[in-house]
Amino acid sequence: MAKVVKFYETGGPDVLRFEDVSVGEPGPGEVRLRHVAVGLNFADTYFRSGTYQVPLPSGLGNEASGVIEAVGAGVTHLAVGDRVTYTGFTNTLGAYSTERLISAAPLIKLPEAISCEVAAAMTMRGLSAAYLMRRIYPFKAGDSILLHAAAGGAGLIISQWAKLQGLTVIGTVSTDAKAEVARAHGCDHTINYSHEDVAKRVRELTDGVGVNVVFDSVGKDTFMSSLDSLKRRGLLVCVGFASGPVTGFDPAILARKGSAFLTRPGLADYIADPAEKAELVDELFGHVAAGRIRIGINQRYALEDAAQAHRDLESRKTTGSSIFLV
Repeated sequence: MAKVVKFYETGGPDVLRFEDVSVGEPGPGEVRLRHVAVGLNFADTYFRSGTYQVPLPSGLGNEASGVIEAVGAGVTHLAVGDRVTYTGFTNTLGAYSTERLISAAPLIKLPEAISCEVAAAMTMRGLSAAYLMRRIYPFKAGDSILLHAAAGGAGLIISQWAKLQGLTVIGTVSTDAKAEVARAHGCDHTINYSHEDVAKRVRELTDGVGVNVVFDSVGKDTFMSSLDSLKRRGLLVCVGFASGPVTGFDPAILARKGSAFLTRPGLADYIADPAEKAELVDELFGHVAAGRIRIGINQRYALEDAAQAHRDLESRKTTGSSIFLV
């Protein structure tokens, strides 16, 4: 029997259940995939808590890698034994499992240079970094960014990618230890938001000008300081809301903050087109395979310890990427 993590009601980490499940044969367009590693992402907590709503009971997780064990009718671009990775949104929900049936459409074949563990740690984060760095803003060398949660899995990839493009990176962290991690992965400056005024410090570091772009994955607690950190006509990219959603937003505030721009992008819209997805995948895999971007897997959990993994993630105890070993 395969194992799966499911939840029957929304709530805290304790709603997660580790259960046996029978996995049958793949139907048309599907494969049976044996997972090797599963990614742990903050978005997983949004599904579990009900922030992202799905019909219950439900599986959890939308990023994993593994080996194909069987293919269904019509699947011609993949074969038994192929190593693959995937990420998505509701169309791939159920990654917290040892084995599953899944559509072949979102699967990405892995090159020899990238292990299943690294793939599970970077597919969602890496593709997110790819579209943020290559599609959101016309960056040029010398531009500057403010990156919240700079020591997180996505933050470390974005920092390294930004340095490849010649950008100045200012990262926010919660501890001195996380500041060291962020600087080791490309941050030029770090701000410990536990005791520093983020916007004030950004202005000091940029001679009063502000940054071109802010990548904000925190949400409610950082929204105003993010706007206050932008240069005139800068861009605030809301990529998450770990502290809660921003509510009561008045668009007129953008004019008062220097005619700022605001966007709330989603990965799904940047990988929906197969050609664009392939281009982002090739660039990401190329950087990782060549060692230009390092993927730090700093936490490894057993799948049955999913509840504890969520507690660690939500309490900000983690750095870099986290995975489940299957």
